[in-house]
Amino acid sequence: MDDCVELIADCRLRATTDLFLHRWDPVLLAALADGPRRRAELLTAIGGISDKVLTESLRRLLANGLVARTRRGGAPPRVDYALTALGTSLVDGPLQAMGRWTLEHGDELLAAQELGSRTA
Repeated sequence: MDDCVELIADCRLRATTDLFLHRWDPVLLAALADGPRRRAELLTAIGGISDKVLTESLRRLLANGLVARTRRGGAPPRVDYALTALGTSLVDGPLQAMGRWTLEHGDELLAAQELGSRTA
C-alpha cells in the first residue's frame, strides 16, 4: 500500500474495491467459478438478473481482464464466457473470503441493517 500514500483515490486499492461496486459482478464471477458457460446458462443460473444487466456486467468483467469470451464455430455459433487466471485468483481469494465471512456474520449483518432501518 506504499504506492497509495500520495494519491489514495488513484491507488490500486481503489481499482480493486471498484470490482465489488456493481451488484451482479461478484455473482457473475461466482457463477463462472465452475467453468465456462454460455449466456443462456448464466441467465438461468443467476436468478433475477436481466439480459441487459448481464451484458453490462460481462462487458465490465471483460474490460477488467477477469473474464474471457471465446467464440466457437458451428451452427449456431457458440460463445462461452470463462474466468481468466486473474478472475480465478479473485474468486479463489477475496471472493471466497467474503463468502466465508458472509456465512459467519450474515445473520448479524441483516439484523443490524433491520435495526438501523427502524431507527432511521
